[in-house]
Amino acid sequence: MIEFDPSSLTQSWPLPSRPRPIVTFGAGSIVGDAHFPAYRKAGFPIAGLYDPDREKAEKLAAEWGVRAFGSIEEAAAVEGAMFDLATPPSRHAEVLSALPDGAAALIQKPMGSDLNEATHILALCRQKKLVAAVNFQLRFAPMMLALKDAIAKGHLGEVVDFDAWLALATPWQLWPFLKGLPRIEIAMHSIHYLDLIRQILGDPQGVHAKTLGHPNHDVAQTRTSAILDYGDKVRCALSVNHDHDFGRKYQACEFRICGTKGAAYLKLGVNLDYPRGEPDILEIRPAGGADWVNVPLEGTWFPDAFAGRMANLQRFAGGEDDALVSSVEDAWNTMALVEAAYRSSAAPATPLPRRP
Repeated sequence: MIEFDPSSLTQSWPLPSRPRPIVTFGAGSIVGDAHFPAYRKAGFPIAGLYDPDREKAEKLAAEWGVRAFGSIEEAAAVEGAMFDLATPPSRHAEVLSALPDGAAALIQKPMGSDLNEATHILALCRQKKLVAAVNFQLRFAPMMLALKDAIAKGHLGEVVDFDAWLALATPWQLWPFLKGLPRIEIAMHSIHYLDLIRQILGDPQGVHAKTLGHPNHDVAQTRTSAILDYGDKVRCALSVNHDHDFGRKYQACEFRICGTKGAAYLKLGVNLDYPRGEPDILEIRPAGGADWVNVPLEGTWFPDAFAGRMANLQRFAGGEDDALVSSVEDAWNTMALVEAAYRSSAAPATPLPRRP
């Protein structure tokens, strides 16, 4: 039996020995709520930001004491910078095209509006020889790093069940650029969970999914049910409802991950009362254990995962990390899973047999 010591689980990514300045494209709420707080906390220098909405850019720049650039070209000219694209998916290619060849870039998820755009972005990054990754920062949340370490150390045995259950009220109005987009829930939210599942379980054989909106608003989709097909041994299901707006009592945002020898429970606190959120929770019932063990967490998904995500990019660009997590090459596969989910949702379900 492997002794389980929760304090031994890895929860953070090592920082680069020589942090490079960061230039951010976009001045939306995610930058002020997560990107900049994470970078400041980690000690990354912020060179400045650019947003076509000059007033919004100057306001955020003033709040953080950084420079507001006047154009994409001016921002892209910062020598030796790491370029942080906190842009809507339809604008990624425009910004990437303006970056110097060989530059390092972190691209906000999703990697384009659909798989065709993701394929174009992949080709563009290859053409310009960009060191590019997609900001699937949930992989770097302290609870997820600890979970993956626990799995790697054998505390769960072989993972055979993955359940994601969300019943909450998401304030979609915080992201005005989403208005009118044809793809919302899977492409902009559950993509995080699909990407994390890919990292833990690998690529599925296929997906059954249904995603839809709600009669109380005009957001394209806010509710999703999905089953990922991993054959006859692994069961993986997601139940996602962003319209459970009936008070906190029965809301939830949690994963249950079961192995052949142990199990894990996680609460993703930031999504409950976003953006203030609640504390994250990770509890593990390890192989051979008699009860659940709480893992004291050393940070939260927001903002700490954003620092780890940037740290890996900086370390890889500087030769300190051997692998670039969520590179555009790998992220394309997450986009392929998203595309398959939307195609499944649009296809007819298996019809019921008719009574003879």
